[in-house]
This record gives sequence, structure tokens and C-alpha cells, in this order.
Amino acid sequence: MTRPDAKARVDEHSAPPAQAADHRSTAWRDLFTFRAAPQPRIETWLGIGAFLLVLVIWSAVAELGLVHPQILPSPRAVLSAWARLFTEAGYIGDIGISIGRVWAAFLASAVIAIPLGILMSGYRVITALTEPLIDFIRYLPVPALVPLTLIWLGIGEGSKITLLWIGTFFQLILLIADDARRVPKEFIETGRTLGASDSALMKDVLLRAMLPNMVDSLRITLGWCWTYLLVAEIVASSSGIGYELWTARRYGKTPEVFAGILTIGIIGLASDQAIRMLHRRWFRYLQ
Repeated sequence: MTRPDAKARVDEHSAPPAQAADHRSTAWRDLFTFRAAPQPRIETWLGIGAFLLVLVIWSAVAELGLVHPQILPSPRAVLSAWARLFTEAGYIGDIGISIGRVWAAFLASAVIAIPLGILMSGYRVITALTEPLIDFIRYLPVPALVPLTLIWLGIGEGSKITLLWIGTFFQLILLIADDARRVPKEFIETGRTLGASDSALMKDVLLRAMLPNMVDSLRITLGWCWTYLLVAEIVASSSGIGYELWTARRYGKTPEVFAGILTIGIIGLASDQAIRMLHRRWFRYLQ
């Protein structure tokens, strides 16, 4: 059976020129229409164009000398510094270490937050016991907890992963609980009518119904986890993207600082787009 989007592409290519032009015009108009159908190809090119526009403006400002290079180095200087990091500083190893720290903290957060968030959505006693404490901790600035993690866990990997975990877990658990609460009550009532136990309701009804929103929540909190990387890797660290970035700042190497920011941005964008792609593939029925 031919999918509607594939059929639309076939019709567009086989249609007369006038109809094809009208179709493209309608697609562009849809971009400015509230809640219009998605236009993946056009939207992709627009995103690429936005990046290129920023790059052109940045290059123009730097090359014309409108801003001092120490404050805003040119893209060419940043790319040169980036290349030096890979060839002279073993940057591949730093990237691997940072990715490992982020994913260790993120997976630990998800493993604990998903079941606990589902329980919070189903049992009021658990919500009453945990939500005030979670709300209190999630408003604490993570940098303020650095001294405590050093005192409790020392300067090893544990303190770095713990800081990343704190910045992720207490946000994620509330998102998971909200995702579970958004599941229509009719689903739960139907399950009870069919004789499902509480555990079966949570595993076979609630979890399956909330899964698309939960994947989105995980994608968002993975981004938050990356934002705490610099905080975690300046804690008595000798490796990682954050360590290299902080060292470059100490010596006033602005291009290297930009290169570190660029590295985190590229990794974050790639992981975000990968999860988006998987979301579209897993949950085609939502499109």
C-alpha cells in the first residue's frame, strides 16, 4: 500500500508544470499558515539557510574588524583552533569522555525517573511524599552543589556524573509524571473493566499510551544534561570538552573557547535530530 506522502511526491513529479508550480506555491504558503501540514524538505533547507546566514554575518563582522578578534574571532580562526585541538590535544578522547559522562548521567536519570514518575501519576501518597522535595531540589542551582559533591564524592568520576544527574533527574521526573497524567482516564477505566491489575495498567496501558510524549521529554532533558557539562568538568577535571574549554578561557584563547562551544553544539544537535528521526519512525501514526 502506497503511503500518502509517497503518493504526493509521485503526483508532484508526474503532474503538469503548472500544477507542480501551484503545489510548490501552496507548500510555501503553508509555512506561514497556523497549524499547517509539515513541509520537511522545505523546512530542512530553511534550517540550513539560517545557519549559513549566521555564518555569513559572523564572517562579515569579524573580517571587517567591527569587533576585536579577542572578543569575536573569525570562523576561519575558530576552525583552525578546532583542527589544532584534534591534531595536538587529543580532542577525540576528550569528546568520548564527555559523551560517556553525559550518557551515564542521563541513563541513570531515566532509569529512576520513568518508574517513579509513573508511580507519582498513579498514587497520590507518592506524589505527596516526593513532589515537594523534588520541586525544592530542582530549583537549586547546580553550581552551588559543587562543594558538596566534592566533599561527599571526591574529585573522581562520581562527582562529575552526579552533578549531571542532579541537573537532569529532578526535571525529568516531573515531565514523566505529567506525561503519564495526560493519558486519558478512559484508557485506565477500560483496562479496569477488563480486569487489569495496577501493575498491568501501568505497564500495558499507561506506559504504551504515554510513550510518544515520554520520548520527547527524554530528548529535551538530554539537552539539559549537556548544558551542565561545563559545570561538571571544571570540578578537578583533567579531561573532557568542558575541561579543554575552561583551560582555553584561562589562557585567553578565544578561538579554542568557540571551538569547544561549537563541539558541544554539534553533538547536541546531532543527538537531538537522531531522536527526532527515531520518534517519527516509531510513531508514524501521530503524523
